[in-house]
Amino acid sequence: MTLNRRTFALGASAAAIAACTPPASEPSADYVNVYSARHYDSDRQIYAAFEQATGVRVQVLPAPGEQLLERLRAEGDATEADLIVAADAGNLWRVQDAGLLQPVVTEALSNNVPARLHDSDGNWWGFSKRARIIVYRKDAVAPEEVASMDDLASPRFRGQVIARSSTAVYNLSLLSSRIERLGAENARAWAAGVKANFARDPQGADTDQLRAVAAGEAQVTISNHYYLLRMITSEDPEVRAIADKLAISFPDQAGAGAHVNISGGGVSAHAKRKDRAIQLLEYLVSDSGQNTLAPLNIEYPIRPQIAAAPALAALGTFKEEEVPLSALGRHQAEAAAIYEAAGWR
Repeated sequence: MTLNRRTFALGASAAAIAACTPPASEPSADYVNVYSARHYDSDRQIYAAFEQATGVRVQVLPAPGEQLLERLRAEGDATEADLIVAADAGNLWRVQDAGLLQPVVTEALSNNVPARLHDSDGNWWGFSKRARIIVYRKDAVAPEEVASMDDLASPRFRGQVIARSSTAVYNLSLLSSRIERLGAENARAWAAGVKANFARDPQGADTDQLRAVAAGEAQVTISNHYYLLRMITSEDPEVRAIADKLAISFPDQAGAGAHVNISGGGVSAHAKRKDRAIQLLEYLVSDSGQNTLAPLNIEYPIRPQIAAAPALAALGTFKEEEVPLSALGRHQAEAAAIYEAAGWR
């Protein structure tokens, strides 16, 4: 199976889909069904805050993104999904591209979500941000050596870079943003240069890359910021000791800025409780919702005036890339093809 096909194939088995118990339907209108690819304690707490504020109960069906997409396709207009929540604009674009979201634009959403952080037609809206950054081993790399994502393609790091698979949507979105800013030729050169520096074939998730760098298997990797933050704030001293060997570089601060993506949500194309779905989405981006979510979460709030969690605030501010997030979906197939041609599996 080629990389393109692996990227877009819906590989979840029927048994795995069936294992997701759908939210129970009730005659009462005072509930909303959320199909969510997120699995954070902070989400449960903000849903509880929404319930307390509105009296509307939130019923969540959690599953990995591809399973949710397959389920939504299978259910069609019979779905019980009202709000669909996912991490990464690339995942939200996939749901949109499948015709499973409907455009919703309200004053509250437009006022609270920066234009770059939502679909221009209102199919999905971001409610938290994450940066994809460089993580390096302190005893092997000087900060100035990893000031840009371009540095990972430098001969300086021959045999010293590790990464997760190119099929991971985080990496697809990262390359899609480069295509949007600098063009396909630049993206091809970067992907080939990084691949040439691999210490091993891609494997594992972001946390696995961090552990491997700390263990000396390589010197640098690419990760979403919160994976290292989780290790830094872990209650396990052994995990904190691993994190202490590592440091973060927010790349390209002298240029375009660090790649930033979102977690977000959109109203199901066949929502049976559309008004409740909109009400919950508006709450997630409201001052009340953001101030509830931010201290619990190690993702960034969508607006700078909302105080981030202390562990995030300690990292300081950084310049963000300004690429429209819709581009992460539009260039996704092209990014997959470039990775495949480079041999980045």
